Amino acid sequence: MSRADGPPRIALVRGSWNAAGGAERFVQRIAAALSARGVELTLIARQWPQGDTGLPTAVRCIELDTFHIGRRARDQGFARAVRETVARERFDLVQSHERIPGLPLYRAGDGVHRQWLAIRRRQHGFWRNLGDQFSLQHRAILRAEREMFAHPALQCVVCNSEMVRDEIARMYGVPADKLTVIRNGIDLLRFRPPTDAERRVSRARFGWPDDKTVFLFVGSGFERKGVAGALRAFTRAGLQGKALLVVVGHDKRRSRYEQLAHTLGIAADVRFTGPQQEVLPYYQGADAFVLPTLYDPQSNAVLEAMACGLAAITTTGCGVAELLTPESGHVVDAFDDAALAGAMTDLLRPHHARALGAGARRAIEPYSLDRMTDDYLALYARLMPAPAAP
Repeated sequence: MSRADGPPRIALVRGSWNAAGGAERFVQRIAAALSARGVELTLIARQWPQGDTGLPTAVRCIELDTFHIGRRARDQGFARAVRETVARERFDLVQSHERIPGLPLYRAGDGVHRQWLAIRRRQHGFWRNLGDQFSLQHRAILRAEREMFAHPALQCVVCNSEMVRDEIARMYGVPADKLTVIRNGIDLLRFRPPTDAERRVSRARFGWPDDKTVFLFVGSGFERKGVAGALRAFTRAGLQGKALLVVVGHDKRRSRYEQLAHTLGIAADVRFTGPQQEVLPYYQGADAFVLPTLYDPQSNAVLEAMACGLAAITTTGCGVAELLTPESGHVVDAFDDAALAGAMTDLLRPHHARALGAGARRAIEPYSLDRMTDDYLALYARLMPAPAAP
């Protein structure tokens, strides 16, 4: 993939930087991979801090933090500024990670907002659902989503799971030839099953006893990622004294979940670490991974855990469930605490958990960073206009 006058000029659009965000980690990975293949890459964002954000130094960054009052005005102003910048810069291709109508390529890394609201209705009571229905923010996102999928400029939507592809086709009628599935790639050399020595070092570092099964949770936004369900299932399974639940991630309402653990009588068996810059040692020391998420298009945390040889428990609302079988983990309904408790109980057996962890590693091995990069480059080559004849 190249142009007659130089390397292809491609822009990635992402609103802002969140150190704990899965979308940001994807942008880091795809930017590094594309830069290594000779692509001239530009990142367009509202705000993206300079320094150690994992982006190659060759990546150009354009910040478009327009004046705004309120989130809705912020998003609308950013979308307008992005369209103006794209028209002026004349990139060969623009890949947006935000719901901005009028751009040619959209990566649906955040899934389908309409589907997320439908799932929330299963959890919340009448008044909160009524609030969602009349929320100006939700209505603005739904409108942008609807206009983006219907816009004639849209050439392709990259879905990171079959689940998301089917939701977009069903809810918005996007033709099948505009939907393509490219799963997130994982650095399989970095995220790998630990040696016995690495496992011992990690457990000693965190003070995890050898006689307890450590269930690891990694994710920010505890409501959507299902921390409450994990706490209830831990209690229901009677894992007190037998296991630890380690929760890594950020949530501004973290104290509510700490209080829930205290109310359930499991506070001594649950450890909230907050967000961590380096999560790999947690994967290396854990025995199993649990993410009872309500909705997650393709969780990087589950993929990383599987690559590290951990048996995984997730839900039917997670795109990674498509890769799991009874030989590599468990898939349950996010609202079924009994099923989640049963899955956690099943992984108390060390030999069984290790066997499923080996199966998880085998299941994830086809999804390397190189394969993801090849898939994107092939897609770009298909979407980019052909070079003009001399």
